[in-house]
Amino acid sequence: MTTGLDPDTAHRLLTTAVANIQRDYPVHWIHLIDSPDELVPQRHRHPVFAGSFDWHSCVHQTWLAVRLLRLFPQVRDADLARAALDRLITPEGAQVEAEFFTSPEGAFWERPYGWAWLLLLDAELRAWPEASAWSDALRPLVKAVRARWLTWLGLARWPVRVGTHTNSAFALSLGLDAARAVGDRDLATACESATRRFYLTDRDYGGFEPSAADFLSPALAEADLMRRVLDPDEFAAWLDAFIPDLTAQRWSVLRNPVPVDDPADPHGSHLAGLALSRTWAWRGVADSLPDDHRYQALAREAADEHHEAGWKYVFGYGYAAEHWLGTFAAYLDIGALYDESPHAAL
Repeated sequence: MTTGLDPDTAHRLLTTAVANIQRDYPVHWIHLIDSPDELVPQRHRHPVFAGSFDWHSCVHQTWLAVRLLRLFPQVRDADLARAALDRLITPEGAQVEAEFFTSPEGAFWERPYGWAWLLLLDAELRAWPEASAWSDALRPLVKAVRARWLTWLGLARWPVRVGTHTNSAFALSLGLDAARAVGDRDLATACESATRRFYLTDRDYGGFEPSAADFLSPALAEADLMRRVLDPDEFAAWLDAFIPDLTAQRWSVLRNPVPVDDPADPHGSHLAGLALSRTWAWRGVADSLPDDHRYQALAREAADEHHEAGWKYVFGYGYAAEHWLGTFAAYLDIGALYDESPHAAL
């Protein structure tokens, strides 16, 4: 496949990702505990995914490392990256992680963002024969999270419409892509059903965007999901009803990149990531609309402007940005596409 990254940028992203997944501190330690005895290092409770500041970032930085190794097999320092993954992704470590996610706290912890990235990582591993040892090692953890995902979707009455980690639409997009990639029809059906239940009747979007901590656009994440479950004509009709006045001045905040005053600040880095996530959402919208649709050219122009704005913040702005932004940049330019051959469901 043709990628949007040159080898030097791929190497830089890989080097950053591998450093991140092995870096234990600083750490965002967020667990519900019942006694001081439970104040243990993150690596003790999560031996596979303790690096890169927090669990979900470690998961998607691991996805980044694996995807780069698969797409750029001759990338510099590939051997060092594989060795790091060998040390971290072990059956023993994954079993400890799986036991946590089958515990009561595992029913909600890292839901849905971290769960979605784990499913995407699993799909990437299962699409690559050379990664079979890592895939097999993670299987108990993936099964535990998959079961939690199905329970969550079966009970959820409403979506979460924010621009941060708990956003339902973005997680469903990743989860649906992963389920389809591995041939998991039950999981894909659950994602599709929840998507229609949550969003199909949405009309006249009236949200105020962005919020200061957004790294996702609630409106565009929703549109990017709906294009996955509706055919082009259905999607066009849905989008026309969802934001009927997208060309109006009030939506210039969606069409134009958001200024980032301090990309080294944690919330500033979120706004840098917002430009990247908006890019892939605008591209997906444009690619899914009929050629004569009134919003197609607008979506392509917005994607181009956001792409340029987002990539300039990926490197050089400290750990608050670099522990995660590379994933979004790579997801934008090399995607999360898999072999078309079906894989066995869990």
